Amino acid sequence: MHAVSSGKTVEEKTRNILREIFAGCSLNKVSVRLWDGTMWPDDRPRDATLALKHPGALGRMLLPGTEVGLAEAYLHNDFDVEGDVEMAFEVGDFLLGRLNDWKKKLKLGGLLIMLPERDGRSTMQRAARQLLPRIGGKRHSPERDRRVVTFHYDVSNDFYQLWLDRRLVYSCAYFKSRSDDLDIAQKQKLDYICRKLRLRAGERLLDIGCGWGALVIHAAKHFAVRAEGITLSKPQAEWARARIAEAGLEKNAAVRLGDYREICANGGEFYDAIVSVGMAEHVGRERLPGYFAAVRRALKPGGVFLNQAIGENVVARPDNRNGSFIEQYVFPDGDTPPLPVMLRAAESAHFEIRDVENLREHYALTLRHWLHRLEAHHDEALRFVDEATYRVWRLYIAGSAHGFRTGYIAVYQTLLTKLDSSRETKLPLTRDDWYEQ
Repeated sequence: MHAVSSGKTVEEKTRNILREIFAGCSLNKVSVRLWDGTMWPDDRPRDATLALKHPGALGRMLLPGTEVGLAEAYLHNDFDVEGDVEMAFEVGDFLLGRLNDWKKKLKLGGLLIMLPERDGRSTMQRAARQLLPRIGGKRHSPERDRRVVTFHYDVSNDFYQLWLDRRLVYSCAYFKSRSDDLDIAQKQKLDYICRKLRLRAGERLLDIGCGWGALVIHAAKHFAVRAEGITLSKPQAEWARARIAEAGLEKNAAVRLGDYREICANGGEFYDAIVSVGMAEHVGRERLPGYFAAVRRALKPGGVFLNQAIGENVVARPDNRNGSFIEQYVFPDGDTPPLPVMLRAAESAHFEIRDVENLREHYALTLRHWLHRLEAHHDEALRFVDEATYRVWRLYIAGSAHGFRTGYIAVYQTLLTKLDSSRETKLPLTRDDWYEQ
């Protein structure tokens, strides 16, 4: 049982805990507002404000001592973040780092346990708990992968439309200037991928994990290829087919439900080029050799494969042995192995590596666009999802932006080729054509 204290005593204890937690840390950009409206450490405006919603908020946030515990306190409305939520992740990293020191953790635990508990379970807490996926089945089996994709992508097409670009491109954009708007940057990304693949009229292109079909449509319309996309999400496939019909591209573009393990089920080397953007993170590192082997079997000799995937820094992020918020609430079974793991798997499938490009800064910019658009449409988003779901996505997007900005994670475009029988490629000697308009 927690000690029962007057509101003023609890307020004093909370301020003492904050002083203990942030000792030696300069709070230049983040302040704390207590449940009674008073500010800490002072009233000076800052980029972000952590708003504690009740006297026991700090206990809910910090007693678990984990990333998930801190995130769940936000989802349960024990606290809110006003202003720059990405900046609040700097504080989160600092807090979790302090809690890795067992002496500090023991001292803080003794202080936090004296704070009152929140009475009962809030509506937000019940709603957030319902978001936890109950996937079941063998990890990375086709059946489980379909359920995982459904959990993440089938939230609502209307919800995604609020904060993605007009083509619904759900991956890193390509910025030629930091002032580019999101629609321009996503179009530039689609162009850039097609140029890297050196697409030519009449060639066959496969997009694995095609999402809402933006790249399939773009390649068919602007590069005159016969483009095919596969996705495990039925709402995505339906949306893509409708957009293909609107563009009058039914003869040259198609999207179907399918798994990467099925692309060569009937044998044969079908495609001149294959692309996969943001799908490899769902494969699992132990299955990456099989993923690359399946892609290679589907390519014609001399064909090229562009794989875009997020990768963790080889230098470990702060201790996360208790699981991550993203894995539990956003991307079940998600795996972002470091680049060397991805490259070794590609080479084990007899691909030749031709180019690797890190677009880390581009993804940080993309995510900030998504975050600002999502926050600007908060009220409208609640027409399609509840507040707990909105908070999951706000936290996920902001945390990802923080990860890319700080270098905990990066995103790599890797260009691979399947050599022909004479061990030759059809690629030019330079990359000049990638940048010629």
